[in-house]
Amino acid sequence: MLHLQTFGDLRLIETNGDPVRYPIKGLLMMAHLYTGPSRELSRYELAQFLWNDVEPEQARLNLRKLLSRIRETDGGRAEIAFDFTAATVRLNTQAVSSDLDIFRAGGVPLERLNAIAELTQRGFIGNIKPATKPIDAWIRAQRDIQALQLRQALLDALPDMHNPGDARIISSAALQILERDPNDEQVRALLHQLSGGSSVSERLRNGEATARVEVKRSESGGEAPGDASGDTGRISALPLILPRLVLLPPTSKHADAGLALANALIEDVTIELCALRNVSIVAPHTAGQIRRDSEKAAVVARHSITYLLDTRFSEEGLFAQLIYFPTDEIIWANRFAMTPNTLPRQRRLIAQQLTLSVASELAENEEERLRFEANPQAYHSYLVGSSLMSKLTLPHIRRARKAFKQSLSHKPDFSPSFTGLARTFTSEWLVTAQGNDELLHLAEQHALRAIERDPSSAAGHRELGVTKLYLGDVDASVAALDLAEELSPHFADVIYSHADTLVHASRPGDALDKITRAISLNPIAPDAYLWCAAGASFFLEQYEQAIAYVEAMKDKAPAHRIAAASCAMIGDRKRALFHRQRAESINPVFDVEKWLAIVPFKEQWQKELYREGLLRAGF
Repeated sequence: MLHLQTFGDLRLIETNGDPVRYPIKGLLMMAHLYTGPSRELSRYELAQFLWNDVEPEQARLNLRKLLSRIRETDGGRAEIAFDFTAATVRLNTQAVSSDLDIFRAGGVPLERLNAIAELTQRGFIGNIKPATKPIDAWIRAQRDIQALQLRQALLDALPDMHNPGDARIISSAALQILERDPNDEQVRALLHQLSGGSSVSERLRNGEATARVEVKRSESGGEAPGDASGDTGRISALPLILPRLVLLPPTSKHADAGLALANALIEDVTIELCALRNVSIVAPHTAGQIRRDSEKAAVVARHSITYLLDTRFSEEGLFAQLIYFPTDEIIWANRFAMTPNTLPRQRRLIAQQLTLSVASELAENEEERLRFEANPQAYHSYLVGSSLMSKLTLPHIRRARKAFKQSLSHKPDFSPSFTGLARTFTSEWLVTAQGNDELLHLAEQHALRAIERDPSSAAGHRELGVTKLYLGDVDASVAALDLAEELSPHFADVIYSHADTLVHASRPGDALDKITRAISLNPIAPDAYLWCAAGASFFLEQYEQAIAYVEAMKDKAPAHRIAAASCAMIGDRKRALFHRQRAESINPVFDVEKWLAIVPFKEQWQKELYREGLLRAGF
């Protein structure tokens, strides 16, 4: 007896679990016949299914070669799977079983639902890229049929639900269905009831968070779906293009009861968020796989996921951050106090607070995302520029500037690209260290244009604050960055820029507090964050810490001067010489007095301390 596995990897195995070496096309033919009503097809039909992209005569020749290979597989034992005639191929179901049998089997409804749900979440034939259009269409059709069968199995199992374990099986299956079809209002209502009557929808409608935003359809001309208070019937119009959100289960250095409770809390939040109509929630099984995968970014991109809620559990509680994946931007973060003693009582309240925060941030960010994606060419060029700005080198900065300008050629009023251009000019001013005021005035102009086009965006105010700093107006810089942080209190890049300004405002202690918070929001911190932290530490005379921040940078080029000064201040002449030589190789015309004359410091003591460090280092 052979067993055909179609979910996950497509393969053939013996009853003892040993794999059978079998041609891929043979496995596809076997699965195709297994899903058919008669388990038999003509040779012509099978040839067209497997080789639709070649001439019919060549397709029939390919099929004859395939059947010959099957006869030779494992000394001919694998041939028992088929009955061949001159005109047809028939699957021998007396010799072959399949995981597909679960869809035809009867039994206890809850057990059947659990078995179907476990299969479908692995994906039907997930390891093979369809070679022909008929194969692709067949796989899609089978997945649609299986989704309907999962839904029917869920409805059949409802009368047998008697305890929390049964409800968990029902909820898990319902989440799978909603991940595939977010417009299934009947299943959404069922999940709402299973969660004890989630308060999210009601709170959203009462104004505690934005209830919904407009979402695009795959083609123009469709009407928007009804909101939570409207029609609950199935939407049969054009499908919605909804952003996908995955809630990654929490990680912890210590596997304890608190982590298990935190995992349960995230499952609560997943269920509650299914009350939203403007986002598709990735089912917990898939979320767990993504969490365990070593190539998370690639997996997230492959699943077309837009948002990630990343969570970590520690002795301080549950830390959660909402990440917009296309730009790797942290748009919200918070920490929730949790202990094993209090969590069982507070779990519901924490879940509701977390859900409302995420729902509100999603709704607000979606408005901006839809504006972006309404202009895909402008958005693509903007993303290219943003990715280039992750490295503070002159070639990267100038390539990014070119990308931002290209973005504006597609959409002349695209505010994010104006902020990107402003950032390229201030970054070039910093890297070249020549005091070119023309660069700063260009940065100011573009920041103001960004604010004019989108006054509510923190990004434009941030760039204006940075530019004002380098123009010497420290108070105006602090004011602009205060406003930017008020507009987006969890935007790590804004907090970093605010910290950088506070260094120059002669408030290094406040600056270090802020940059530490920015790093906590963005733990894999960009080099610019570490550079800022090094500067704040230097002016607090914490020189060893300043050097440690520089050493943590991937590209230390911008920070060699502060590192050299720090090493010199602790008497480490060897390391001071090393960093000075690196700095001079990058900018051989650097002059201490000229640089100190243009770098804005609010109080004179900072200039004197920096001058002392640079001179001791040999600049």
